[in-house]
Amino acid sequence: MISLKDIAAACNVSVATVSKALNDQHDVSAKTKELVRQKAKELGYFPNSAAKMLKTNESRNIGVLFVDEAQSGLTHDYFNHVLDSFKRGIEKYDYDLTLINCSKGHSQQMTYLERARYRGFDGIAIACIDFQDPEVVELITSDIPVVTIDYIFNNTIGIISDNVKGMEDLVEYVYSMGHRRIAYIHGADSSVTQARLTSFFTTVHKLGVEIPEEYLRVAAYRDTAAAYEKTMELLDLEERPTCIFYPDDFASFGGINAIRARKLRIPDDISVVGYDGISMALFQEPSLTTLKQDTEKIGSYAAESLIGLIKSPRTTIIRPITVPGHLIEGESVLNLNES
Repeated sequence: MISLKDIAAACNVSVATVSKALNDQHDVSAKTKELVRQKAKELGYFPNSAAKMLKTNESRNIGVLFVDEAQSGLTHDYFNHVLDSFKRGIEKYDYDLTLINCSKGHSQQMTYLERARYRGFDGIAIACIDFQDPEVVELITSDIPVVTIDYIFNNTIGIISDNVKGMEDLVEYVYSMGHRRIAYIHGADSSVTQARLTSFFTTVHKLGVEIPEEYLRVAAYRDTAAAYEKTMELLDLEERPTCIFYPDDFASFGGINAIRARKLRIPDDISVVGYDGISMALFQEPSLTTLKQDTEKIGSYAAESLIGLIKSPRTTIIRPITVPGHLIEGESVLNLNES
């Protein structure tokens, strides 16, 4: 392994000068810095991360706690784009990203906080998890800088998509297309579901639309089988809805399959609406009416906020950051006004 002493010998300077040059200290000339860095590169020198951490008290490593109940992992259509944006954001500041192992299968399993301390993370981003889990609460209330994604927690910076405005825009669009018999297959209980469901009811009430209890069903996010089953139940109603809202675009594929299994056409016989704006939904036939979340901004804001907490904790404001999405009209909602 190449050491500072090897570089010093190759450059004919002292070890102290090499150290100062590599750490960009002001009392070494630019010419010497360039010589040392070039020689270090030629020799294949890499600083020892453990030693550097002892010296700077920084690991240059950020952890991501990500638990997906649907077991889709990093193929999750929404969160994988958020995390990709987050990764690019922290890399601009020369930080690495490490996923935190969330397996609960071992008897000697460390808690999330214990693992974070063991890894020496400078900060943590948390997404897609049960935020009421005692281990999550312990991590969030620790002295480690934390940013949450899609959840607002007390005294923590939270980056959230504007689910209230997003659902309002979708309902108002469907209403403008003449629909009054509107069903909603919503996700399982979570802060995101609560925000969307409350906005759904608030908006239909404002518009004077009554939603029968039988038009409301529950299916987990990204669960196409459950969406298929719940859609069949809605289609069996004596007075079926003219439009069905789904918890997310991916789940809507299950509903679309159910509709087609009944030999019904979209949108001629029944209209469908998703949520997220994933690429598969936008390029199918017909293209899905949906609310596209701004995953690029959500990820980049999370990165900037967490770096701020790490580097400038006294000047970084602890507050929720809401990121608006935008309606994609698509072709899956029939205009009943023209019928």
